[in-house]
Amino acid sequence: MNAQLLMIEDDHRLAQMVVQYLQQSALQVDHVDSAAAGLLRLETPGGNPLPDLVILDLMLPDMDGLEVCRRVRALPGVAGRVPILMLTAKGDPMDRVIGLEVGADDYLPKPFEPRELLARIRAILRRREGGAQQASSVMRFGSLEIDRDARTISVGGQAAELTSYQFDLLVALAERAGRVLTRDQIMEAVRGRELEAFDRSIDVHMGRIRAAIEQDVKNPKRILTVRGVGYVFAKHQE
Repeated sequence: MNAQLLMIEDDHRLAQMVVQYLQQSALQVDHVDSAAAGLLRLETPGGNPLPDLVILDLMLPDMDGLEVCRRVRALPGVAGRVPILMLTAKGDPMDRVIGLEVGADDYLPKPFEPRELLARIRAILRRREGGAQQASSVMRFGSLEIDRDARTISVGGQAAELTSYQFDLLVALAERAGRVLTRDQIMEAVRGRELEAFDRSIDVHMGRIRAAIEQDVKNPKRILTVRGVGYVFAKHQE
């Protein structure tokens, strides 16, 4: 799996260790040590392709990592195309929730084993490649249109933004429209069981998806909660 990664991390010792480890697995890593440099790399690639994934530290000297994540998600042409794996020394579950809410695809607290970081990166890249290899196909549900090939969604002709992981979650539900899925089944459909996800992560992502595609988030019509079980994507919609 050959991919180009961008690592935004001010801890040079950690970054050097990660870069060396990942390069042994055929992953190329471009390291910058500030939020400003990372955003510049994404805003003005200068003819270089966008990275396949961003590894983002939560605690940077010039800008909070959460704000960096928000800005990346607002960049035209970048928003939903580049997955973000967030690193942080904070292990509080609420910090993880906030990271997911602002657009991170995955979250890894420090200290971490390099093998776990590699496993999470590979899982994200497999999801990304799997989406790219889908046969060109557009799913339509009333005013909602999901283009699996282009990895875009629109509601009433207006583009809506989701992270790479949230797009995959939406596709997994839409492809099984009418079928009630548990949280475990949803995670298995998207990335398998090799990595654990804390219980609330799926709920956070579902909230973000609803905010993007539902007319009334408090009264959803497309993604319905089945109390005590999980979620179902409604077959019949406006």
